[in-house]
Amino acid sequence: MDEEYDVILLGTGLKECVLAGLLGVAGKKILHMDRNKYYGGESASMTPLEDLYAKFNFPPPEGTGRGRDWNVDLIPKFLMANGLLVKLLIHTGVTRYLEFKCIEGSYVYKGQKIHKVPADEREALGSSLMGLFEKRRFRNLLVWINEYDEKDPKTYKDVPPNTRMIDAFKKFGLDQDTIDFTGHALALYSDDDYLTKPVGESIKRIKLYSESLARYGKSPYLYPLYGLGELPQGFARLSAIYGGTYMLDKAVDEIVYENGVVVGVRSGDQTARCKAVICDPSYAPDKVKKVGKVIRAICLLRHPVNVGSNTAPGSIQIIIPQKQVQRHNDIYVCCMGQTNMVTPKDWYVALVSTTVETNNPENEIKPGLALLEPIHQKFVSVEDLYEPIEDGTSSKLFITSSYDATTHFESTCLDILDVYRRYMGEPFDFTKVTRGLDAEDNQDGAH
Repeated sequence: MDEEYDVILLGTGLKECVLAGLLGVAGKKILHMDRNKYYGGESASMTPLEDLYAKFNFPPPEGTGRGRDWNVDLIPKFLMANGLLVKLLIHTGVTRYLEFKCIEGSYVYKGQKIHKVPADEREALGSSLMGLFEKRRFRNLLVWINEYDEKDPKTYKDVPPNTRMIDAFKKFGLDQDTIDFTGHALALYSDDDYLTKPVGESIKRIKLYSESLARYGKSPYLYPLYGLGELPQGFARLSAIYGGTYMLDKAVDEIVYENGVVVGVRSGDQTARCKAVICDPSYAPDKVKKVGKVIRAICLLRHPVNVGSNTAPGSIQIIIPQKQVQRHNDIYVCCMGQTNMVTPKDWYVALVSTTVETNNPENEIKPGLALLEPIHQKFVSVEDLYEPIEDGTSSKLFITSSYDATTHFESTCLDILDVYRRYMGEPFDFTKVTRGLDAEDNQDGAH
């Protein structure tokens, strides 16, 4: 351990692992440490099931099948098929160790019911979410977004790039419910701040949703077989190729500074020297500020989620837009089963999560839990959300933010890219990523 590294990463959460992969590819010499015996930190995957029960101080489970058939992610998040994280994973080469499966359905909550999210013009016209005339107006919006090109004013259709999104919606005559699901289930915003901002970012997000959907057809979301715990392990294998070192179950006693700049990490009487440290908030509690709380309820079910159609999808994401339940933040629900290799046959694991707004967080997720009844077992946690106080450019201590309530990876990715930019001094260059998931050497892509 007594060597000099370019960067030491503390914690093997998803963000730290992706950063380790990107920096390894960039030729940096890396040491990656974790105080736990297992990979994943806050975003670990619990297997066997007994470990999950023990973590929440429950007596061991009975009648839940083989413990090893369960891989329960503490913070499940889906990948957009055409999104940033997939591009970063392809760039690092870790995808050769992973197999992805498409999530079977993307749904949105409206008026006490769940509806499939219409993502193209054909689905829009057949959707139960809107009346006949509203469908046409929504279809016109999708056509406009699809053809919109910032470089070509002819495609603006009287909506120049500095138009606020709310004014664009008004121009197409959309009603409040349609605005809700467009902003929250297609553009994946978690609150309504986007309405007063220019249209560009929202157009990009809705295009990402349609492009991701176009890749595999059922939904825009992918998930690794056996759960997200596969990602850190894939990165550990990858790290060996780039000459990086991984150490689990290694106490981190001190981040060492000289003149206010990080110079190393001490574990017991050993100190590894380095030029920078990247860590999650738990390794630098005095350098982060609390910005909120998130509640998550992991639920074990004996049945798939009932979506009101003849066939129940084995895996699903449901977004409950805040206005539908008189809140400021959306509620997220996701569910998976044996097709994703995360449960035994005929069992399902679901998660309900949201940003806490009151003193009774469990009451806030009731609309989500109601969609899952009956629930066999529920594990509820309320975690503080932390962000770094400083950007780390002067101290060379770069801290990632806590994982938010969303059940997709787009916000997580922005944080990864932000830490990469702060450390490297320049943004990640996506033109380096030339291949798609389906072009990976020895895998068939997602199915």
